[in-house]
This record gives sequence, C-alpha cells and structure tokens, in this order.
Amino acid sequence: MSQKVQVSKVTAPADLEIVFAIRREVFVGEQNCPPELEWENEDVSNHFLATVDGVPAGASRWRKTDKGYKLERFAVLKKFRGNGIGQELVRTVLNDLPANADYIYLHAQIDAVTLYERFGFVKTGPEFVEAGIRHYPMKKE
Repeated sequence: MSQKVQVSKVTAPADLEIVFAIRREVFVGEQNCPPELEWENEDVSNHFLATVDGVPAGASRWRKTDKGYKLERFAVLKKFRGNGIGQELVRTVLNDLPANADYIYLHAQIDAVTLYERFGFVKTGPEFVEAGIRHYPMKKE
C-alpha cells in the first residue's frame, strides 16, 4: 500500500505547534537535547511539516545566518523513519531557498551524514558535539 508523503512550508500557529511537538518528541524526548538549546531562532526560521497520508511525521527548517543559509532541526518521528521522509524534507527545504543562496550549510548528526551526502553536502571539518550529540559540519557543493 503506497503512502503519500507531502512536505509543506508552514506559518500558521496550529501548524507550527505540530512542528514544535515533533521536534520536542525527537530531540528532547528521544535524544535528551536540553529544551533551552532546542528552542531558538524560531521567529527568523522558515518551518516545514512532513505528513504521511495527512498524518504529521516530520519537521525541519532553514534560516539565513551571517555565514549563509543554514538547514536545521530535521526530525522524523520514530514510526515513520526509513520511508524517505527525511529525503523529502531535505529536497523541499533546498527547493525553498532563495535562488541566490550561495553558501548552504548544516550540522549533521552522525547518523544523518549519508542522507545529506546524497544531496551534495560534504564534510567541512572534524566531528564535534552539540547538545550532547555527535555532528559533522557540512556544506553543499
């Protein structure tokens, strides 16, 4: 049975609450990320919600920084993992960036490095720990 994955940019308060709930479950609940590190820059970010057959399944965002365009907070609920939702989130976020986005970067959790490599991201430095989780800095080539 085929499932319909849809990723949408969201701005409505009700949709943002769903995005934040997904992130809270994945980052704070599963990965023990301190809540104060999870909730920052919300008002200057562009948020995305992934659904599977209309059911909330994942979230992500991008924002402009002094370095360029940072992709972040990619989260897929456990029961939906392994179904290409992360790929759809990355694809949609990249397609939403301004045409003149020249420097696109992210901090990839170790387990997600290969996902980002599929989209042309390369490691730009050594492994580091952020919020108690191992990451690599990556940029889009």
